[in-house]
Amino acid sequence: MSNEPILLGKALASFDALWSPRIVTRVNDYDVRIAKVAGEHVWHAHDDTDEFFLVIEGELHISLREPEGERTVLLPQGAVFTVPRGIEHKPYAPSGAAILMFEPSGTLSVGDRHDEVPDHVDATTGHSLDS
Repeated sequence: MSNEPILLGKALASFDALWSPRIVTRVNDYDVRIAKVAGEHVWHAHDDTDEFFLVIEGELHISLREPEGERTVLLPQGAVFTVPRGIEHKPYAPSGAAILMFEPSGTLSVGDRHDEVPDHVDATTGHSLDS
């Protein structure tokens, strides 16, 4: 990792693939990842870790399947939200967004449990094959 400041706008401009997070730095055993997103991701859950989201640009919706029922949170630019471990969730961005995520190194973007992964996504890594 670099020991120089990282400009998130420059890092985001370096790729176009959707739903394909890029690691920009690491903090201890955690990856700080950025991604461009548009449309829907898959329903998934991370059994052993929370998932932190920060919306850099645009707006992100996250549908959640909680014990009390299903709900959707809306994250405008600048908002943060943490999905608790074990909670099924589906991020989507109807108009596109750029996000930052903070999660343990090696965490798959499709989680430990997930719906069928679309053909354009690598089911092993959870990254887009369109890159």
